[in-house]
Formats: sequence, structure tokens, C-alpha cells
Amino acid sequence: MSGGAGARLADGAVGAPGAGAHLITTHERCGPVKAAGPVRGGPVYSRPAMSATILIVEDEFAVARGIQYALQQEGYQVAVAKSGEEGLDFATNQAPDLVVLDVRLPGMDGFEVLRRLRASGSKAPVLVLTARDDEVDKVIGLELGADDYLTKPFGLRELMSRIKALLRRAYGDLSDAAGGRVIRHGDLVIDLERRRVQRGDRRISLTPTEFEILRHLASRPGRVYTRSELLELLRDYEALDQDEKTINVHVSHLRDKIEDDPAVPAFVMTVRGVGYAFAER
Repeated sequence: MSGGAGARLADGAVGAPGAGAHLITTHERCGPVKAAGPVRGGPVYSRPAMSATILIVEDEFAVARGIQYALQQEGYQVAVAKSGEEGLDFATNQAPDLVVLDVRLPGMDGFEVLRRLRASGSKAPVLVLTARDDEVDKVIGLELGADDYLTKPFGLRELMSRIKALLRRAYGDLSDAAGGRVIRHGDLVIDLERRRVQRGDRRISLTPTEFEILRHLASRPGRVYTRSELLELLRDYEALDQDEKTINVHVSHLRDKIEDDPAVPAFVMTVRGVGYAFAER
């Protein structure tokens, strides 16, 4: 939003303006999210599996920083892009769980970002921010595939409520920042707290490594993990051989246990030449 009204941040945290890189990512692997300001040199991509990742595409620093801080306080992982081009690049390559998208961006505007994002096949919920109470903006955004919209100025409490509602609608039990306690996909039920898996009434016994692979994949349906990424994520759970082919063996065993036909999987999908992904609903 260039030169438009900012978000009303009295009910949340306000960030002070400052210089920095265009793209901000915040993460701490297997630990709490820490608030972080802009960093130079491009983003470092790290994927804690059990918290939703939210992308903010907003060119007004104070608005973006305020939303970023509020989301971090709720436990979400946050990426911030200040141009449409950067936002589209992150959204198409890193598959965030939800996008907060300003319409009035310099260069590629929010409508074009949204159009290209949907054309790429992304089903991530998109919350559009408009600078004024303009029905045309709202209609265009919804027709292009936006899931909800907010008109500036807005309160952060309302924004947080809408984000949580969109995540619940899209991911069900995976909507909480902490990742949710149970993931359901058809008759497959993954109890994260008790570390139990079942299909229908049948309990499935998984090794710790098999459970962690399933947990990581199922936490981000449609997100493609390379074998090296999965290997890195699993190092804390079991002493694995550094050979990435080890992942193939564990995935094969996992499929034998959870799939009706391991040769035609319905849950853990192979993305040829890349890695694995959990089936989208």
C-alpha cells in the first residue's frame, strides 16, 4: 500500500520504521519463535513443522512490522515481502500456509500477485488488504481467488481473528499456531500429542522416524520436501545414515503401513526428481 492509510495498531504492537532487506523470515528450529527485524542478504528458509507459516506482502513498513510482531506473538512463523515480485517468488517457491496481501503495491500490484498465485495452483488462503472501502477492489480480489478482505485502517484483533478463521477453514485441526493436536485426512488420524496413528478403527504402529516423516509431511499438505530437507529435519530424532536414500527406505516402510496400495499412494506422494509431499485435501 503506497501512501495509503495504515493499520490501526493500538490493539497490537507497533514496529518503528527502518532500513533493511526486502524479505524477512523469522525462525528458530524446534523452539519458540523470536521477533526479528529485517535482515540483509536474503532469506534463510527453515521449516519448523508444527507452526503455520504466514507471508505478509506489504510495502508500508509500520503496517507490515505491526502485523509481523502480532503474528509472532501468537506463535506463527512469519515472512515479509515489501513488493509483489518478492511476495510472489516466496509464495510460489516456499508454499506459505496463508498470505496477507496488500492490493496497492509498487510495481506488480496485489491483484496481479493473486492472479499469478492462483494460476500456479496455490490453494493457500489469501487475505486481501485494501486501502479504502472500495467495493470494486473487494469484488476483484474475491473473483481472483481471495478468501477474505480487510479495509484499512483495521484493528489487529480483527485481523488475527480472520487469519485464525481462514486457517481453521483451510486446515481444520492444523489451524493453531502450535500446529494442532490432531491431523485428519480422510480416515487417517494422526494424534500429535500421543504420537498415535490410525486409519478408521485400525491402529498403526510406526517407528519414531516414520512418525516424524509423516508428521512433517502431513503438517504442510502440498508442500514438497526434498530428501535432504527431510534428512535435516529428522537428525534430532534418530541417528540416520547421511545418505538421502535412507529417506526413501523409511517412506517405503511408512507407505506399507498407512496406504491401501503403496504403489498408488493416497497420502504420501512422490514428486519425481524432487522429494515427497502429503496429499492436499
